[in-house]
Amino acid sequence: MYFVIVAGPAGSGKSTFVSALAQWMELNGLNAVKVNLDPASEVLPYVPDVDVRNYVTTRDFMVKYGLGPNGALVLSVDYLINYVNDLRKEIDESGGNYVIIDLPGQLEIVAFRRLGPIVLRELVKNSRTVTAFILDSHMASNPHSSYSALLLALSTMYRLELPLVLILNKVDLITSLQKFRDLDALSSRLYILRLLSEDYSCVSASNDAFFINLEVGETLCDIFKEVFKEVILVSSKEMWGVEDAYAALQRVLIGGEDFATEEYSEGPPHTD
Repeated sequence: MYFVIVAGPAGSGKSTFVSALAQWMELNGLNAVKVNLDPASEVLPYVPDVDVRNYVTTRDFMVKYGLGPNGALVLSVDYLINYVNDLRKEIDESGGNYVIIDLPGQLEIVAFRRLGPIVLRELVKNSRTVTAFILDSHMASNPHSSYSALLLALSTMYRLELPLVLILNKVDLITSLQKFRDLDALSSRLYILRLLSEDYSCVSASNDAFFINLEVGETLCDIFKEVFKEVILVSSKEMWGVEDAYAALQRVLIGGEDFATEEYSEGPPHTD
């Protein structure tokens, strides 16, 4: 059983990506289990196979404790620690090969509070796991937002202690189906592609990020290039690039082989 944790800033299209990835997997004969881990969600673009709202909801905490939406969300996410075993039991009983976990929109509540990483570790146990970090393409359009987004992705990777695949979502808002894989053309509109390109000098990048000390900007650029070797372009809404995202996640999980290939080959390799 392999886990994909879908994380990213609010509004980046995480839930839509979960829906698109699960749909693509199922169309290609792979059994995907969709897990909603957001107790504040009210409308989702998919039907969860495992749903945290069956155990706790943010709205209930607002009513019970007289909290505002943010305070209730913090408390309800912390409260998940009491239901980790129940959630894991549901996941195990689902019989899925892939488990796609949809995190709350407020990433910091899970990634940067004490109990969030503990809940995730208890859910995935020793299974092979990767984080799909989703960014709205508009967040990658200029130096300011690109540096900020990559720092957030880097912080999330180290906080969760998991490998991470960087995915730019909503590319249908800036290009057409015919051009969305043309990175040279898109780099003029998506600064993050220039920043991470092997051909782009970090000296130039630090000059672009004029609000940062040049030496700091250059050092950050070097770190980003070292960590984020690949950026996947996706439109979850239009189903563009979902296969590319799956392939990138597979390269991290098991070197590119489908779970189904492992299941039905002779002498399957050891899996966690």
